[in-house]
Amino acid sequence: MMNYIWGFLMVISVISSFVTGRIKELSDAVLNGAAESVEFIISILGMMALWTGIMKIAEKSHITDFLSKIFSPFIKLLFGNGSLNESAFKAVCMNITANLLGLGNAATPFGIKAMKEMQKSNLNSEYATNSMIMFIIVNTASLQLVPTFLCTLRQKNGSENPLNILPILWLTSIIALVFGVAITKLMEKAGNNNE
Repeated sequence: MMNYIWGFLMVISVISSFVTGRIKELSDAVLNGAAESVEFIISILGMMALWTGIMKIAEKSHITDFLSKIFSPFIKLLFGNGSLNESAFKAVCMNITANLLGLGNAATPFGIKAMKEMQKSNLNSEYATNSMIMFIIVNTASLQLVPTFLCTLRQKNGSENPLNILPILWLTSIIALVFGVAITKLMEKAGNNNE
C-alpha cells in the first residue's frame, strides 16, 4: 500500500512541476535531497551504531533478564499474565527499554522479534491477538525519557538547547500511552463480552 502512496505522490509532484513551470525546482530538490539524505545518515550513524551496540551487549550479557524482572509487573498488567512466552517477553522488554532511551532504530528489531514470537502462539493468524494490539499501542506511544535521536537532530540543526522540549514530549507521550492503553483495554473487554 505504501508503494502506491509514494508512487502517487511522486507522479503528482512531477505533474505539478510541469503544470506550474517549476521543473528546475523539482530537479534541484531531487538532487539536493539525495545529497542531504546521505549527509544526514552519516551524521546520525555514529549515534545509531553506539546505542544499537549497547543494546546488543545488554542482550548478550543478560541485562535483559534483569530488565525483564523490573518491567515484569508493568508488562503483566498490560498484557495479562501468561499471554507472552519467555522470548516474546524479553523482546518486549528490550523494545520498551530502547524506546525509553529514545532509540527507535534499536527498538525496531526487538519489536519485530516480539511480534514474531507472539504470532507463534496466535491461533488465528489472520487476526492480531490482544497482546499484539497492546504491544503496537505501547510501541507507538513510545514513551521516551531521553529522545536521543530527536535531540541529535535538533543539535545538528542549530538548537541551542536541544533538551528543552523534554517536558512536553514526556507529557504528550504519557497522555498518548494512557489513552491508547485505556481504549485498547475497553475494546478488549467489549470483545470478550461479545464472545
